[in-house]
Amino acid sequence: APEAPLPLDFVVSAANLRAAMYGLKGSVDPRFFKKAAANVMVPKFQPKRGVKIKADENDNTTEGIDDDDAECERLIKDLPTSSQLAGFRLTPVEFEKDDDTNFHVAFINAASNLRARNYKIAEADALRTKQIAGKIIPAIATTTALVTGLVCIELMKLVCGNKTIEDYKNGFANLALPFFAFSEPMAAPKIKMGKSGAEWTLWDRFEVNEGRDLTLKEFIQYFAEKHRLEVTMISSGVSIVYSFFTAKSKLAERMPMPMSQLVTSVSKTELPPGSNYLTFELCCNDVDDDEEVDVPAVKYRYRKY
Repeated sequence: APEAPLPLDFVVSAANLRAAMYGLKGSVDPRFFKKAAANVMVPKFQPKRGVKIKADENDNTTEGIDDDDAECERLIKDLPTSSQLAGFRLTPVEFEKDDDTNFHVAFINAASNLRARNYKIAEADALRTKQIAGKIIPAIATTTALVTGLVCIELMKLVCGNKTIEDYKNGFANLALPFFAFSEPMAAPKIKMGKSGAEWTLWDRFEVNEGRDLTLKEFIQYFAEKHRLEVTMISSGVSIVYSFFTAKSKLAERMPMPMSQLVTSVSKTELPPGSNYLTFELCCNDVDDDEEVDVPAVKYRYRKY
């Protein structure tokens, strides 16, 4: 009956999955489906002739129809030709269990429960179906709890402060063996920055916050005066916003531009409304000997507090 919840769930989920493959807009209105189902005329079941089915496992009957090859030929002829499918596109659907709006788990739940009802076996709710289909193994009382506890211990060390790197630990655990091991983390390699002797690691950043949005010219002068660095190239993401080999006419246009405006102009994208910072990668030379210098990335604040 169109009002039965489980068959209706199956039709709704199957129809929406099919619509997604064909690029059509789906529907979740039960009234729409009930009205369509009420107008469907289901033909009376007529068993096929010539089909042989084993009655029990001791039966030597060969299952199938009298002429399987002829049936295959008929099915092949029913397939459309390539010319009939010109311009036709299907969108493959990748299974995603964690999106409750895509009907993936809903379809599996409805189809499996209908089959279970046919064979009079226990049905499963949507959560149980998601666990089975996603191969989710409950582990909150074992490994997950262990890892969470170890992470919290390390967080407490950070909160307490005044710790050396030897005080922190990497943990390795396998409850099946069981095996537990702890090791000290390795310090990040230190890189020297030119003749100044200053050292930095991959965790360090140049933090530039002048209380306003600097122009490109002021940004370059900032590094020359404060860090004795000649900036030869500036990139933001995949966009190069400045380089020493840029045409003079373009440099003259860009030098007075604020850095945030320069990024949006070059990248052709708008900055997020809630963003206050930009990250720049620099190529630099030492002002004193003109040697190339490795420098950390720049964390640049372009909006006022």
